Amino acid sequence: MRRVLVESPYKGNLIQRFLNRRYARRALHDCLKRGEAPFASHLLYTQPGVLRDGVNVERTRGIQAGLEWGQWAQATVVYTDRGISDGMKIGIGRAEDEGRPVEYRTLKNGSAR
Repeated sequence: MRRVLVESPYKGNLIQRFLNRRYARRALHDCLKRGEAPFASHLLYTQPGVLRDGVNVERTRGIQAGLEWGQWAQATVVYTDRGISDGMKIGIGRAEDEGRPVEYRTLKNGSAR
């Protein structure tokens, strides 16, 4: 299986975060259907009791921890239906700096539920 880092938006108000988490789960599902092994740090590290996305130092710590996994990823996949956030731009920039392929995807075509 190809190892991929998943970039999708997370930050926002309560409703936006709910929709963004739901979208990120759909992105993971899409990756798995493609035979990939996805990692979405923003879903893992923002669970209750781990890190608080609304606290800048914790958000930064989570972003950095997720990016560290990039050295083992074979690609960064960017899901764009909900836009490209500042956090996603950091991940895209890191992938480009490290020479990791960046692929842009959409779920609008119904490829995932």
